[in-house]
Amino acid sequence: LEIIDHLAVLDGEIVIENDRGTSGFQLLQNFQRTGKGILKYYIFDIMNLDGMSTMELPLRERKELLKMLLSGYELENIFYSDHIEEQGKSFFELAVKQNWEGIMAKDADSTYRPGKRSSAWLKIKITQEDEAIIIGITEPNGSRKYFGSILLAVYDENNELKFVGKCGTGFNDENLKDLYTKFKPFFTNSSPLSEKISVIGKVQWLEPLFIAQVKYAEITEDNHLRHPVFLGLRVDKETDEVHIPAEPIDDNTNPNLKNEMNNAKDDLELRIDDINLHLTHRNKIYFPESGITKGELISYYNEVAEFILPYLKDRPQNMNRFPNGIAGSGFYNKDVDVEKIPSWLRTQQIFSDSNDKNIDYLICNDKATLLYMANLGCIEINPWNSKIQNLDFPDWMVIDLDPDKDDFREVVKTALTVREVLEELEIEGYCKTSGASGLHIYIPLACRYQYDTVKIFAEIVAKRVSERLPETTTIIRSVQKRNHRIYIDFLQNRFGQTLAAPYSVRPKPGATVSTPLEWSEVNEKLSPSMFTLKNILKRIEKKGDLWKPVLQKGVDLEKALKSIEGH
Repeated sequence: LEIIDHLAVLDGEIVIENDRGTSGFQLLQNFQRTGKGILKYYIFDIMNLDGMSTMELPLRERKELLKMLLSGYELENIFYSDHIEEQGKSFFELAVKQNWEGIMAKDADSTYRPGKRSSAWLKIKITQEDEAIIIGITEPNGSRKYFGSILLAVYDENNELKFVGKCGTGFNDENLKDLYTKFKPFFTNSSPLSEKISVIGKVQWLEPLFIAQVKYAEITEDNHLRHPVFLGLRVDKETDEVHIPAEPIDDNTNPNLKNEMNNAKDDLELRIDDINLHLTHRNKIYFPESGITKGELISYYNEVAEFILPYLKDRPQNMNRFPNGIAGSGFYNKDVDVEKIPSWLRTQQIFSDSNDKNIDYLICNDKATLLYMANLGCIEINPWNSKIQNLDFPDWMVIDLDPDKDDFREVVKTALTVREVLEELEIEGYCKTSGASGLHIYIPLACRYQYDTVKIFAEIVAKRVSERLPETTTIIRSVQKRNHRIYIDFLQNRFGQTLAAPYSVRPKPGATVSTPLEWSEVNEKLSPSMFTLKNILKRIEKKGDLWKPVLQKGVDLEKALKSIEGH
């Protein structure tokens, strides 16, 4: 602005626009790295002119002064930011049609108040996008390096930092490394928050110096950002400017518009690493009795991904889809159409004897695939017991307790008897709720035995349990012949069989979750409805992943079989 022969303090925004003339923060972020694009400066206010403060003048007069100042010069890529008076609603409707980020609404008689939030200046958003302060990172999981998520906070009205959630999407290998390098000198052992928060995963705290620009689906009732996506770092703001947004619209002036702004969009574009995932119909009710939506299901799998994915990795998926929720009809989808699915999805072709053809199974190794499945209506996640690298050798043996009537105390008694039999054979088993009416006991095998061997051993265990509980259990598969007894299902230990994964939601009222248990919890107080999509994450925060041993050292079935033969 050296062209202007006045001393002026101006307020504006530097942007880069796309071919359609629309600006975006990511374009500006990319410019810092690549230098591509044209910087443009839009000036919307003036605070001082030739040593005289204009901050106490009404906004209308300041804008007139600014326009007069700029009109006397030929400026390249510097523009006066004009305004529209008394047509806010129609202007907002135009902004929606043009897919803008939002509009600013300012009181024409307001004075300039730097750094203070006020109802005189309102940011009315269309796309939910804002800044948040980075206060920490979580440790990486799976193949990701450097860190898993960033922890976000904003200042409240008392200038105290308040946690608003974590963000684990929008990153790639390049910016993960770059950000970690920037963060590392500012690692600290103490939390910058006065409140104590529960976060899944180990946290490395940061001094609150970095500001992230994020987009998100909505703000939840507990003031957390839902589905935040990292767009970049802000270097044009100070952290004390990042506050909880003021109420955007007055209830009395336009309540319908407020409701429209606060409602989550039905569709959402979510970027996970380098993958753009289009999530649809998120407001569709999936669990009518509790009002849980498809969006809430997807959000749950987004949060629990790092815990469920180890039990899905490299395993063919038998997708059980409920596109209209549990009140609608469901169907199984094993064979995916590789010509129609996104190219980034991984599949594995496996020959099916029963179908006499090759089947293309989906393989779920990452969060993007998990959320893709949830978006298809996969309420529950059903992986094989074995991996594609070793399909004939399962990672675990399963004893599935399937009751015919509603008496969960007998199911608990049966599970404890299974444990008793296993302990006699010097074998450790791990129990989880099925998420429906039964219990599952898993025995880790570390891919040491083929399915036939595993099935034989499972049958021996099932028979021993049934012999001890003949009045309440059976190993007879026929429902008609069970006589309402609990079915001890050992046939799950066959090639191609699937069960709900640990941490999988089930298509049952209340959105129950298949939940790993400590054996001390397998008692008369246990209920299959105790663990749901609504509370399971807090349990994981407290107890961690109780299922880890299932993927670790396997038991010695040969030793156990010899012990049985010896008796």
